[in-house]
Amino acid sequence: MCRWLVYSGSPLLLEEVLYKPRHSLIDQSRHARLGVDTTNGDGFGVGWYGAGDVPGLVRAIGPAWSDRNLRELAAHVTSPLFLAHVRSSTGTSVQQTNCHPFRFERWLWMHNGSIARFAHLKRDLTLAVDAEFFPAIEGSTDSELMFFLALTFGLRDDPPGAVARMVGLVEAVARRHDVPEPVQMTVATSDGSAVWVFRYSTRHESRSLFYSSETRNLRMLHPEIPALRLVSDESRLIVSEPLGDLPGAWNEVPESTCSVITGGQDVIHAFQPEPPR
Repeated sequence: MCRWLVYSGSPLLLEEVLYKPRHSLIDQSRHARLGVDTTNGDGFGVGWYGAGDVPGLVRAIGPAWSDRNLRELAAHVTSPLFLAHVRSSTGTSVQQTNCHPFRFERWLWMHNGSIARFAHLKRDLTLAVDAEFFPAIEGSTDSELMFFLALTFGLRDDPPGAVARMVGLVEAVARRHDVPEPVQMTVATSDGSAVWVFRYSTRHESRSLFYSSETRNLRMLHPEIPALRLVSDESRLIVSEPLGDLPGAWNEVPESTCSVITGGQDVIHAFQPEPPR
């Protein structure tokens, strides 16, 4: 499986989140505590929103912990919203086009989890992708195909509904092929103005996911930490596993939910797949 994080808030150097915390994402690439695999060295990626019309994106197939270019980039790029991912392949090739996040226009998408017996379901799922999006598929992962299915089902207009319809299709195709419990996912996606995060699995035992407490409350709990004074009250982190052991800093994202972060407001809704009509 994989580890990932999303940051949204005051413009921040990427290294403040990727490298500096005690159990940073780079540390998790070697020493994950809550993932299926301890090591996530099958590639990495960072997508960030800045001055351009589309988000910046850097992906590579080597391990994140030893990549000098990532270290250099993280020390010089500042962004108010970025997504980062370290990969542990579930069977598809280790290649740059299979590294997360995936990008289409202003949208970024990343995933931890898998579609069970993906090779047996891949043909039916691929044929469901709309012709508008099909040429943009570059890799061979279930994660990227989930992204383009969500786009097919209206991600640009209705992210929660599109992901519900995508998951509903995957589960329906899996039933036709006698594949039990097909979906395991924690997903983050953004258009640069908001972030949508999903935690769901068919068996309702999803991979770990946490969100940071409100910065205002953390300042009161931990006045001894200067870094908390550098970011706004609206700043948020969502992570596969906590970046440290600071008491009161982390809360588990509930099972079978969709979380929305926009304008400093956090809203959590129940998530339910929508079967095909």
